[in-house]
Amino acid sequence: MNRKLILVVDDDASLRRIVKMQLEEAGYEVALASNGDGALAVIDERRPKLVITDLRMPGQDGMELLRHIRAEHQETTVIIITAFGSVETAVEAMKAGAYDYVTKPIDYEALVLVVHRAMERQSLLEEVRKLRAALDERYGFENIIGRSKKLLRVLEMASRVAQRDSTVLIHGETGTGKELLAHAIHQNSRRKDGAFVTINCSAIPKDLLEAELFGFVRGAFTGALTAKSGKVELADGGTLFLDEIGELPLELQVKLLRLVQHGEVEKIGVAAPARVDVRVVAATHRDLQAMIEDGAFREDLYYRLAVVPLMLPPLRERIEDIPELTQSLFRKIKDRHSLPRLRLSSSVVTAFQRYRWPGNVRELENVIERMVVLSAGEEIAESDIPEPIRATVPQRESLLFDLPEEGISLEAVERELLFRALEKTDWNQSRAARFLDISRATLIYRMERHGLRKE
Repeated sequence: MNRKLILVVDDDASLRRIVKMQLEEAGYEVALASNGDGALAVIDERRPKLVITDLRMPGQDGMELLRHIRAEHQETTVIIITAFGSVETAVEAMKAGAYDYVTKPIDYEALVLVVHRAMERQSLLEEVRKLRAALDERYGFENIIGRSKKLLRVLEMASRVAQRDSTVLIHGETGTGKELLAHAIHQNSRRKDGAFVTINCSAIPKDLLEAELFGFVRGAFTGALTAKSGKVELADGGTLFLDEIGELPLELQVKLLRLVQHGEVEKIGVAAPARVDVRVVAATHRDLQAMIEDGAFREDLYYRLAVVPLMLPPLRERIEDIPELTQSLFRKIKDRHSLPRLRLSSSVVTAFQRYRWPGNVRELENVIERMVVLSAGEEIAESDIPEPIRATVPQRESLLFDLPEEGISLEAVERELLFRALEKTDWNQSRAARFLDISRATLIYRMERHGLRKE
């Protein structure tokens, strides 16, 4: 991919020349095409990093070009140009995978700013792809798929912290992929040739957890007929992943603190602690700070674990990732069940984007597998979605206003919708984002774009 190349697609030759001049002054290399077919030839041959395309063109229009790029060249970012400010087409383009849009007449300073941001995003995507390329796929890191800003931010931080030995605390709801992220950090670290040892603090009875973690010597307690190495020892030279750390009893938190602070393990039945070289990555779905206030979690341990905190967003906060994630999981599952000809209707993906997914990626994967296993034909349709989920999917609402004959400003409509949603929710950004069915990060970006803030 050409790191500086931008392809501009528009049937207006004058506009193409002006955009080319502005972008070249900003330091970019620019290629031109007058229609969708010409654009595809340039994309296949020169692999531009960014495509700026008009929506309305003779032959293959901008929406068709966008869908082709998202299907065949997912590493390429797309910015849409629209002439008449249509709410429906702009929303459709963003949902189809466009990064942003600009309206005619074009504000060229604003266009260059959007291009700069898009290029920065592409650099982040490339950094994340390098991390993914270094991972062992058997650990399922491919499930951490998406291009939403929240997810990319987490993965970019993970790629950086992986190079160091700092402890990491991963927050996230059940099913968001906390263990996959921990595996990714280990696989991209200097410890990747060492062991990755997992212990689920909620899955082992409390009276057995200390022995499981730290091990014991023969005769340390009744029934200890042989010595046993603990998980910490097994992870020596590698990474110890403590899942559901919030379930660790207070009396064991003291011993874990000693491990994190001093690299020492206290085996049951041994007076002197032993030294180990272990990196600790912990994960939880619980609010540990609230547990500290309740006296259920040690504050000193929390700050030792949370040197680098990572927050995996729930699936409902990255709806834009659902199409790519769905297709990836669908391909993997149908291949596993030897169903190469099975197709997935686009209406299924659309319905999935309207569901809240309380079980996150794990629930999505289970639903897709159920649909694949029960499929009777060669295409899975919306009617094949399990009834409990289909029953909770709201019907698509229609716009409550008519578009005027003389046209309308998309920028003004979007600003007004944002302003009204914020006023309706007393400027609570999380509630306003849910009301508009977008992520909070998208809401904040749009607020900044339109200069919206509470007086």
